[in-house]
Amino acid sequence: MNGQPQNSQLALLGGKKTIKKEFARYNPLGLEEVEAAKKVVESGVLSGFLGRWHPDFFGGPKVQEFERMCETYFGVKHAVTVNSWTSGLVAAVGAIGIEPGDEVIVSPWTMSATATAILHWNAIPVFADIEPETFCLDPASVERNITPYTKAILSVDIAGHSADMDALLGIAKRHNLKIISDTAQAPMATYKGRYAGTLADIGGFSLNYHKHIHTGEGGILVTNDDEFADRLRLIRNHAEVVVEEKGVANISNMIGYNFRLGEIECAIGIEQLKKLKTQVKSRQHIAQKLNKGLADLKGLTVPIVKPNCTHAYYVYTMKINSEITGVDRLTIHKALLAEGVTALAIKYENIHLLPMYQKKIAYGTKGFPWSSDICRRNVNYAKGICPVAEEMNDRYFLGFGICSFEYSDSDIDLVIKAFHKVWDNLIQLKQPFLERCT
Repeated sequence: MNGQPQNSQLALLGGKKTIKKEFARYNPLGLEEVEAAKKVVESGVLSGFLGRWHPDFFGGPKVQEFERMCETYFGVKHAVTVNSWTSGLVAAVGAIGIEPGDEVIVSPWTMSATATAILHWNAIPVFADIEPETFCLDPASVERNITPYTKAILSVDIAGHSADMDALLGIAKRHNLKIISDTAQAPMATYKGRYAGTLADIGGFSLNYHKHIHTGEGGILVTNDDEFADRLRLIRNHAEVVVEEKGVANISNMIGYNFRLGEIECAIGIEQLKKLKTQVKSRQHIAQKLNKGLADLKGLTVPIVKPNCTHAYYVYTMKINSEITGVDRLTIHKALLAEGVTALAIKYENIHLLPMYQKKIAYGTKGFPWSSDICRRNVNYAKGICPVAEEMNDRYFLGFGICSFEYSDSDIDLVIKAFHKVWDNLIQLKQPFLERCT
């Protein structure tokens, strides 16, 4: 059609696909996990929790073993398991003592639960912008969004890279704020020699099936603060029933839930934690291959790793500059998908633009909490408040889900080959050519 041999014709335009195989879904579970789960089932104790003040209030033997193992692994005083990372975020916001109407600064570039955990306590999410390099919270934007009503920062170590914790901790100290780290995607990523998630007042990790540690569902909260750890455990397990007998003086936010993780999941988690270093190293190896293989593609920027940091690579975050490629990002995305590159995304959530925030409707139909007296100012969620996050979403972002599949070196070589094929044939994707082909 354009004088090129058929094997160089883009698959999107009728040529042969570069990648003809289907990649194996990410599955780090092996015989060790099967045997661990089997032993729990055979014991008949699938949960050891009781929702009252009792020695079993803190869970069964595998919950205890997994939590102690996490404390040692991540170098923290306390690890608290929960049945999902969403539950973990809800518990963390409650544990730091957030009051209705308090403002919590949060990233717009994250999963929706990060922000709704704030709303859960009738507090007000305030969105600060992100850094274009790491997609993590921009400390300068955080500082600009602080008001007399700000009580905390909920930072996100997105895609596997830590936020700028020195800057955020400095802001928190100056303004007397608490920090929660949502490190769902970055277990074992480091910031100046310490694990991401462990520098905040409360941090933690997801155990969802496509995360580095896979127990199906679940989360791990980590903290070095004794009081916060106690409050996390209370919120996890029907706090309101326990506080009197336990002798808890501060009963604010002691609205308890069943956020308890089961014995089977914790038994699997124990085996998964033993493999975490290997799992993260394998993702770092893939990223290094991609960095080398894609470095010379004009208009494509590969992820950066800031000095004194390591990256866990839950997502390999690239950027496409269409002014350089001469082809819009959506078309390049379609061309890569047609070549067989799966687990690609060009959109991430800009949370502030979801209907909940645009319409300011959460609880009921009357706009609570924004319309109530507890909300002390008109918080702006209009498009334009987070220009970097919005521009990344609208124009530049291209994410490759390293944790979605089990990639061998030869698989990644094929992915690189597909990228090069698309870039070598960008002329085929320019609009006048496409029009002639339709």
